[in-house]
Order: sequence, then C-alpha cells, then structure tokens
Amino acid sequence: MGLFTKDIKTMNDLFVHQLQDIYYAEKQLVKALPKMADKATDQQLKQGFLKHLDETKTHVQRLEQVFQMHNAEVKAVNCPAIDGIIEEADEVAGEVADKRVLDAALINAAQAAEHYEITRYGSLIAWARQLGRSDCAAVLQKTLDEERKTDQKLTSLAEGQVNMHAAG
Repeated sequence: MGLFTKDIKTMNDLFVHQLQDIYYAEKQLVKALPKMADKATDQQLKQGFLKHLDETKTHVQRLEQVFQMHNAEVKAVNCPAIDGIIEEADEVAGEVADKRVLDAALINAAQAAEHYEITRYGSLIAWARQLGRSDCAAVLQKTLDEERKTDQKLTSLAEGQVNMHAAG
C-alpha cells in the first residue's frame, strides 16, 4: 500500500498506515542501533546508542499496544524513508577512516532517524486526537517525548565534544 493510493480513504486508514510505517521503522532501528554502538568510539555516544536501543524496544511494545487499543492488526509496512536513512548511515560510516569523524557522522545519522520519528509521532498524535483516541495519543506522546530527549542529548554530545574532536 503506497501512501497516496486508493487504499487510504479515511483518516483512520491514514492513521493505521502510519502506525504500520513507524512500527517497521522502530523495528529496523532495533537492528541498526547495536551496529551503531559498535562503530562508535566515544564512550558517551556508545552508551547513548545502547540506552536508546532499550527505549526503542519499548517504543515497539507501545506501538503494539496502540494497534491493540485501536483494534488494528499489528503489522509493519515497508518504510523506504528509514531504510534510506539507515543505508546512508552505513555508507557514510564505511567511508570514514578517522574514528573521531566517524562519531560525528554517527550522530548525524542518528539525528536523521530521530527527526523522522519525531515527525511521524507528532502526526500520529494529532490524528489520534482527531479520531477521538486520546488514549492512543497519550501512549504515543510518551514515545515522542523520549525521541525529543534523545535528539537533544545527541545535539549536546555533538556540540560538547564529538564535533570538536572530529575537527581537531
């Protein structure tokens, strides 16, 4: 089902489709985060990736909860956006010889994923409320708050030490 196809006729259809999209994205990130942690040389960055891996596993569980609350099938649909973000991160990481520069590239890739998730969760929350599902919106809001905090931590880490070491 493509995003702009006749398969999506109602706001509910759009909501469920985007739940399926972010569910796929979160599951892909569960696979990608350990690899990113392995590549990171900065210990705070490495630990941040591992902490966010645990959070991401919780995000998957919350999405499953929202599917059930909304009486929708727990199902993932391919998300070319997250696949592209992860693929680009792998390519860039493979091309960086200086490990300090690699850490800066990993932060950039992680923030691309975070910004994608922040966008998706923000829309899902608005749509859930529109559909009268404040219960679903409340569950999704917890994840959005965590994604924003992760993005802020990545920015602080980059600006605090990683980018300076990469440039040095």
